[in-house]
Amino acid sequence: MSSSKEEKKQPKASGKASQQGRGKGSRDHRPKQKSQKAVAGARESKQVVKKKLGKPFESYMSAQDVSHGLKRGELIKSVIKINKKNFEQSFVTSPDGGSDIFISTLHARNRALEGDVVVIRLIPSTQSKNVKPSDQTDSTAAAGIGTTETAGDSGSSKTVPGSCKNGSVAEKCPGKEGEVMELGKSVTCSTDTAIQPQKMGQVVFIMEKKHSRVATGNLKAYDKADQTAIFAPADHRLPRVLVPLSDCPDGYVKRPTDFSNILFVGRITEWPADSPFACGHLARSLGEAGQIEPETEGFLIEYGIDSEEFPPEVLDCLPKNLPWKIPEDELAKRRDLRSECIFTIDPATARDLDDALHCKRIGEGLFQVGVHIADVSYFVRPKTALDKMARERATSVYLVQKVIPMLPRLLCEELCSLNANEDRLAFSVIWSIDKKGNVHDEWFGRTVIRSCAKMAYGHAQQLIEDPNRQWNEDELPDIAGGHSLEEVICCVHDLQTIAKSLRRKRFSEGALRLDQPKLSFSLDSKTGLPNGCGIYELKDSNRLIEEFMLLANIAVSHRIYKAFPHQSLLRRHQAPQSHMLDQLVRLCSSYGIKLDASSSASLHSSMQKYSGEEDMAKALVLTSLLSRPMQVAKYFCTGCLEDVRAFRHYALNVPLYTHFTSPIRRYADVIVHRLLAASLGIDEPFTDSADVVEDISENCNDKRKAAKRVQELSNEMFFAIFIQECGPLFESGRVINVMDKSFDVLVLKFGIVVRVYCEQLPLKSWKLESDGTKSSLRIVWKRPDAQESDDRGAAISDQSLGLFAPVEVKLFDKGERLKYAAVIARPSFKLEDECH
Repeated sequence: MSSSKEEKKQPKASGKASQQGRGKGSRDHRPKQKSQKAVAGARESKQVVKKKLGKPFESYMSAQDVSHGLKRGELIKSVIKINKKNFEQSFVTSPDGGSDIFISTLHARNRALEGDVVVIRLIPSTQSKNVKPSDQTDSTAAAGIGTTETAGDSGSSKTVPGSCKNGSVAEKCPGKEGEVMELGKSVTCSTDTAIQPQKMGQVVFIMEKKHSRVATGNLKAYDKADQTAIFAPADHRLPRVLVPLSDCPDGYVKRPTDFSNILFVGRITEWPADSPFACGHLARSLGEAGQIEPETEGFLIEYGIDSEEFPPEVLDCLPKNLPWKIPEDELAKRRDLRSECIFTIDPATARDLDDALHCKRIGEGLFQVGVHIADVSYFVRPKTALDKMARERATSVYLVQKVIPMLPRLLCEELCSLNANEDRLAFSVIWSIDKKGNVHDEWFGRTVIRSCAKMAYGHAQQLIEDPNRQWNEDELPDIAGGHSLEEVICCVHDLQTIAKSLRRKRFSEGALRLDQPKLSFSLDSKTGLPNGCGIYELKDSNRLIEEFMLLANIAVSHRIYKAFPHQSLLRRHQAPQSHMLDQLVRLCSSYGIKLDASSSASLHSSMQKYSGEEDMAKALVLTSLLSRPMQVAKYFCTGCLEDVRAFRHYALNVPLYTHFTSPIRRYADVIVHRLLAASLGIDEPFTDSADVVEDISENCNDKRKAAKRVQELSNEMFFAIFIQECGPLFESGRVINVMDKSFDVLVLKFGIVVRVYCEQLPLKSWKLESDGTKSSLRIVWKRPDAQESDDRGAAISDQSLGLFAPVEVKLFDKGERLKYAAVIARPSFKLEDECH
């Protein structure tokens, strides 16, 4: 990864703690034990690990043998996924759509890391394992390999630093372009089908090392004789790494405990077949572990997110004469829409405004509706240093407290951003459309616009909900360009009418919507710490924007594919993994919930039965469970897929789809703009080959995945800090998964899943039970103390926890680095209830 911070190797990692972040200063790093113990600890760890590993890893097959094996169907190529709760277990997706192929041991994983493209060989069925629902969290972890942890494809992903706009998934408009299937975390749901045979495999070759081999973590111990120290990554799925003692900061050998709470960046350079340890180098220190900024920098480095300032050669590509004005010859080439009543609707604190709308009545029940997108491709020209940087970054990354932009801020916040009362270049799609959502005509082209107002979603929502209200001047944004508030209100209402028709029509034609709950935070303006947290609520103003963005994306996808059938960059969403989905349908049926998963339309219809307020908890559980069999939407080049049926977008239930509406923060959209301009003959020909477009697509997929994971980590960190600052929290939850010694609970207020361990509850016993169709965890509480008695009556001692079971959850700080834990309350009933 170019220009990432860990590339800047220093002779020695500094041990200085960061004073940034939470504003509480650095902690005391005085020695707590003698350095000799660190030496002994390193030697002991090595011995334990070597004993645990036993035989060496298997040597990889040759590339030639792998190629032959894949052609003969003897080997399988897939992406490896490692269990977050147990690093010894990993999985790859089965190419036949059946259950995942289980890789049960470290030896079978054979040094592959999370996300690597691997080649596996199936283990003969006689050696296959019967897998039961088990959390597998009390297996002894190898000290050197890791530590077992014990505790809609929305085309828009953006949030604003310090805002209450979706910290984790970071939507500009959650669900803005409808592909919600890839949003939020996949929840590991119990199969609830008792013991079942599962195909098993082992890694024989690493085709592509997708994992960056970079990690953040701590120094654990050192061995002076070997001149090495043990670096322990914070991600337990990574191996411990032997690093040269010379990489460690000055003073580490004499005072190792001074550095026990310092966060370092380490790089894995190799993992020998005969060693349980990887080998590598210590690159640098980030500061004190548990502080916001060092931890955030660690996330970015580990997932290859380039957060450096833009280099001079990139900045040289930007306009020099500021304030910049649109050249007269460029104005002459464009359709002039500056007199139209065009406006933006975004989060109140958004700065990168890449879409605007207009709507006017043109008679005979028709409306002219325009979607106007920032013309980024005017500034980002092919094969320039700016283009290369944007292509590499591929996406902006929206964290809870800040944004890592894809483009320099001069472009994304000023020259490209469709700011109010400023002349801006746009790429527009304009339709003649009736109020039932039927398109009568469409036009594509480059335009110049002048937005008359920057509206927040809240403003638009108020206009929708209360159309006859008399507004004060300070309640709504200024309206520029000679347009009136009444004109804007009329436009919003007409757009809302059409949007509702488009939405109704879309779902009647088979679209599916699964809205994953998304956290939003409010941050203290002085400390930057979270002081509020909740689920971002989607409203009609969000849905209004979503419908027109979808309409534009679909229209553009057809236009560019017609012009460039072998070079178009589109976006596809495959159908869910059939085996997992069928299994879930049977599970839900055993609880009296009928899901028809035969198509996206039937699944959406099934879910609509639980859309009422009284079924909110059940709907949240079902949405979480359904997220796992759903596949991730991906960019692709049309010339690299032979079967046009594979182009289809399952969730939207359309044959073609692409991303056109967010070029400020997605490079895929920039390519689509170039394709569209070339198809209209208004820019240079599009000459990239199918292979080049496919490479761009794959990079966009990889960077989008990395950005999503970093957003999740940012969200998790701020939630842990929120519990530290405001906890403990007591909330209602529903059980969504049971295992032999633990269970997962969906916390309804926050939409997060927490794991509760039986051993951390005051229980006499617990047992996983199954009737062959569904499983439950039978727990028996110890007798409560006298102090626990209250007027609610006696406590229930025997409790069965199955899917959908209601529980009360306590979330509390564990006193460790950004970690919190969950327990459930003992249920109670009134004595008179027992009589009935």
